[in-house]
Amino acid sequence: MGGKPMIVRVSDNIISPLGMTTAENYVAVKAGRSELKRHDGLWQLPEPFTASLMNREAVNEKAAQLQIDDRYTFFEKMIILSAAKALEQTDIDPTSDSVLFILSTTKGNVFLLDKNETGFPRERVLLGYAAKQMTDYFHNPNTPIVVSNACISGVCAQIQAMRELESGRFDYVVTVGADVQSAFIVSGFQSFKALSVDCCKPFDANRTGLNLGDAAATLIYTRKDEVNENDWVACRGAIRNDANHISGPSRTGEGSYRALKVALGDTNPDKIAFINAHGTATLYNDEMESFAIERAGLSCVPVNGLKGYYGHTMGAAGILESILSMQAIDDHNILATRGYETIGVMHPLVLSNQNQPTEKRAFIKLLSGFGGCNAALLFAKGGEA
Repeated sequence: MGGKPMIVRVSDNIISPLGMTTAENYVAVKAGRSELKRHDGLWQLPEPFTASLMNREAVNEKAAQLQIDDRYTFFEKMIILSAAKALEQTDIDPTSDSVLFILSTTKGNVFLLDKNETGFPRERVLLGYAAKQMTDYFHNPNTPIVVSNACISGVCAQIQAMRELESGRFDYVVTVGADVQSAFIVSGFQSFKALSVDCCKPFDANRTGLNLGDAAATLIYTRKDEVNENDWVACRGAIRNDANHISGPSRTGEGSYRALKVALGDTNPDKIAFINAHGTATLYNDEMESFAIERAGLSCVPVNGLKGYYGHTMGAAGILESILSMQAIDDHNILATRGYETIGVMHPLVLSNQNQPTEKRAFIKLLSGFGGCNAALLFAKGGEA
């Protein structure tokens, strides 16, 4: 890599309805489990919806063990707990000025806008306040960075982490992604007619929309001049915006295609185990991704999507799905696309609803979001693919 330092994963964590650790989540997903459930009348919403929601008592219990008490909102408990669980696996001192925290979220404490919510000052709805609650808990002296760029936030945050480490200003970056569902969020997606009352079916001919989900996930990165064969390296990332429409993706996948081409670089597609797609199970997103993947010359590469296990976890998605993809390759596995049965996009992809073996050591994480934003990131185990 021409002497350029490599950006390497140090540790990670996932907190979701499927488990409180990365290992628990991976085992559940490999077994095909999901906590997606239909909710009728929740939060007094007039329409039913399907989502994967956290057991709040379980989170509160785990948080209390770390003195993360009711001074913090539930969203803040989730991000602090996930960061703490990732840091526990390291000897990193979070109070050091060489450690930076980045928060990826789309809505943060938006539930505080509900007129029935009391007990917290209204300014806590601002994303920077939630991030500061996290760094204050860890006594970190640096101003945290907040990345909020619709559904691509989790990949954007990792690209920002790469840039901060490459600059030499920090030795470690703790990258946390999270969102917690609420009436505000669900009703917004319902207004777009984007939600399915059934479990979502990514890329399927009978897909009817997306599901939503709660999650928090953390990836801690550092830089190394040399890596070993088991190190996970974030190689190249790109963010591209096609400015097609406030909520509709480019019909030709322009921004996604451009992000894919930069992330792939000169890597031979034969070295890529899979593309972990956004795969929301909406009509236009899945079609657009199929077009972008074909245009990028990657039609022969297996594709999977993980929304059938978690729903769309928004600001957590890019981090959570990157972690699970690393775990899968460590296990020589391409995770199944839960809910998929029959190809439903014009540009055929290599998809399966069964786990598949692989010996390859690289993958691409792909995301798209409202406003025409797109992001892609190439990961390789042991260095450049």
